[in-house]
Amino acid sequence: MSLSAKELIRRFEAYCPLWLAEEGDPVGLHIGTLNREINRVMMTLDVRPEVVEEAIEKKVDFIIAKHPPIFRPVQRLIEDDLQTKMYIDLLRHNISVYAAHTNMDIIEDGLNDWFCEMLDIQVTGYLKKTHEVRFKKLVVYVPVEDSAAMRQALGDAGAGSQGNYHHTSYSLIGTGRFTPTAAANPAIGSANKAEQVQETRIEVLYPETLQQQVLAAMFDVHPYEEPAYDILLLDNPPQTFGLGRVGQLAKPMSIETFAQKVKEVFQLDGLRLIEPQKPKKMIQTIAICGGSGGNFYPDALKAGADVYITGDVYYHTAHDMQTNGLTVIDPGHNIEVVCVPKFIEKMEEWKKEQNWDIEFISSETNTNPFQFR
Repeated sequence: MSLSAKELIRRFEAYCPLWLAEEGDPVGLHIGTLNREINRVMMTLDVRPEVVEEAIEKKVDFIIAKHPPIFRPVQRLIEDDLQTKMYIDLLRHNISVYAAHTNMDIIEDGLNDWFCEMLDIQVTGYLKKTHEVRFKKLVVYVPVEDSAAMRQALGDAGAGSQGNYHHTSYSLIGTGRFTPTAAANPAIGSANKAEQVQETRIEVLYPETLQQQVLAAMFDVHPYEEPAYDILLLDNPPQTFGLGRVGQLAKPMSIETFAQKVKEVFQLDGLRLIEPQKPKKMIQTIAICGGSGGNFYPDALKAGADVYITGDVYYHTAHDMQTNGLTVIDPGHNIEVVCVPKFIEKMEEWKKEQNWDIEFISSETNTNPFQFR
């Protein structure tokens, strides 16, 4: 049995929500529709013509990408242009494309955390605060026999995620009482007859930004014509999120040793190193921001970083970094490709949890445009 694209993305966004993306970042569905059944999903860093060829050859019907395939408006769809022909080929072969970009950078247990894990950096905080979110509590009453399905659906929609835990909830069994009117279409009982049912009271916390999808999941699973539920705004401290990470190496090391480690971990043929006139002999505090994060170097300085790791550093920005005494490692933008196996691993876990009948594959196309000679 195939899987609904909407169900897959509901679970994906519970982990990597769209609201965490930076303003103006075109995340989400780019091509096709979520209202379809899918059998084979391919994860990729970039959507390039050669990646689309691979997807067609492998009979993929859904692509999840780190980089949005339509970052700027497309003016014309012309087959003679390989870039725009790519979009035509995707539509012609009924391949939908979904993108998660800066939200993947910001989420906890996301791309920047994976970088730190690979480099043995103990995370102490984020580089730049981006979001502050308050929490709400949903209290819903369902028949006891429907409580497990309700808890699962709410958790899949992102409710009950607290720190390193997900699908957290509280339940209490009691008696629900109601009398359907003549106009009602009750799931239990009959018109004008008092009814009582053993019900479970389920409580879950969720960030206010997820309210629409959490309520949609509740209504989708609830057997009652008129579900009874409460929404409570909590005075708990808000949860904060940020771009990039700052952390500590277990012990100080030389920049030469650390730069070599970066090369080995990310399997690089080379990298760019920016050093001030008086570089530090030993380094320990590291700031990192995947992708093109040159503009955030003042935040790395503010965090007391000995080294800042980011890609696509601009020539004149490198001069400013030097002048301000910051050592910078530019391993390139393509190191973000580590998101591909990491997300395949995540989706395989969801597949096992949900008993999905679907295949997840990694793109094998190298989309790095740079080579070292």
